[in-house]
Amino acid sequence: MINYSEKFEKMRIAGKLASQTLDMLTDYIKPGISTDKIDELSYEFINDNGGYSAPLYYRGFKKSLCTSLNHVVCHGIPSDRILNEGDAINVDVTAVVNEFYGDTSRMFIIGEISIKAKNLIDATYESMMRAIKILKPGVKLGDIGFEIQSFVEDKGFSVVRDFCGHGISNIFHEPPNILHYGKKNSGFELKPGMTFTIEPMINAGKLDVKILNDGWTAVTKDKSLSAQFEHTLGITEDSYEIFTESVKDYRKPPYKQ
Repeated sequence: MINYSEKFEKMRIAGKLASQTLDMLTDYIKPGISTDKIDELSYEFINDNGGYSAPLYYRGFKKSLCTSLNHVVCHGIPSDRILNEGDAINVDVTAVVNEFYGDTSRMFIIGEISIKAKNLIDATYESMMRAIKILKPGVKLGDIGFEIQSFVEDKGFSVVRDFCGHGISNIFHEPPNILHYGKKNSGFELKPGMTFTIEPMINAGKLDVKILNDGWTAVTKDKSLSAQFEHTLGITEDSYEIFTESVKDYRKPPYKQ
């Protein structure tokens, strides 16, 4: 048996800081705030609590988190864009503490949103949790993808294929890739001590995406709404552990404060 207790303890610390950052931001993500301000608040909070923001300068990325708004699928770059009533935004935070990474994202809604948008966000969160709840040694990567794909497609939504979850520990992105679609009983078998993210990106329309000229921002080709949630977790001897659960028990919007 591999002793992974020290690795898991470090992952808990980094994961907790990442989730606490999203908890803190919840008070500020309201109509009138810019995504640049969200970035600034996150950067300061992580630094003040003994960590640093992994996305900053990662492969030339110039901000400390990603803010993906409405039809942006992922890797949206914070800017002077002001959040308005009816917007839906994913905020993706990765904190590094003592060289280990905690990576998590949540959706936030600004005021009232459409019923379709709410249904998409709810389905995206539920698909992630359904996949997490089956995790244990012996489960295969295809089982994870199948749980997500079958659930959201049954509701008329589509799974983005261009991006996936990933292994994570003292390296930001490492094997294996965690696909959010797949066939049961296929792919690599989970083993105790593995740590990775599950982060489904689900579209209200078609699954096709394109990258904007900034080289980062991925958007739906048909401009349909996209939603995402993400947790970092580890496989134990007989189950799993989520490292990025909210201390305030925030799960999906609207968040009760």
